[in-house]
Amino acid sequence: MRFNPIVIDQWSRKPYFEHYLNHVRCTYSMTANLDITLLLAELKHKGIKLYPAFIHMITSVVNQHVEFRTCFDAEGRLGYWDSMSPSYTIFHDEDKTFSSIWSLYSEPFERFYNHYLDDMKQYGKVKGFVAKPDEPPNTFPISSIPWVSFTGFNLNIHNEGTYLLPIFTIGKYVQQADTTLLPLSVQFHHAVCDGYHAGLLYHELQLRADHCKEWLARD
Repeated sequence: MRFNPIVIDQWSRKPYFEHYLNHVRCTYSMTANLDITLLLAELKHKGIKLYPAFIHMITSVVNQHVEFRTCFDAEGRLGYWDSMSPSYTIFHDEDKTFSSIWSLYSEPFERFYNHYLDDMKQYGKVKGFVAKPDEPPNTFPISSIPWVSFTGFNLNIHNEGTYLLPIFTIGKYVQQADTTLLPLSVQFHHAVCDGYHAGLLYHELQLRADHCKEWLARD
């Protein structure tokens, strides 16, 4: 885990960053459906849960692009992490509350899935906002609203507007004819991510869903 400071004066994105951070502070959200027909069939065949598989998909794409790993560190320096791990919400059905758990990311899915299962076994019943302690600084948030197949979702975050990492919200998948669609909303900060980067993220997630047999079989 290494944080790489960015020298703003040598950064090609400097004018965009300064405009959307200092002059017109701007975040935006985008919601799109992903076709998970093949993915869901393969997961059911292997007896694997959708939520951790989708978390792994998201994290794999995040780790492929510096734009999704750019943020301020604890010292206020702008830079990017070499790699990131997911911090995701889990639901407690008995009292309708949720908690946050993080799991160490590994590119081989089987290794990450074992981390997930171990964390769920140890912390899945722990109540409170943070179920698993000692969350490292190189994490980003993922949450799920599995009761609603939403067509739009927006987070209204009332802070200084300097949280630069993407925030992911997964909805309920629905069946349309022979296709299964899963809505995914992502909150971006325009200082580090433009529409091109958002489109790239959705495109690569769809590619991973379509080619799920390859990375699910890799160990």
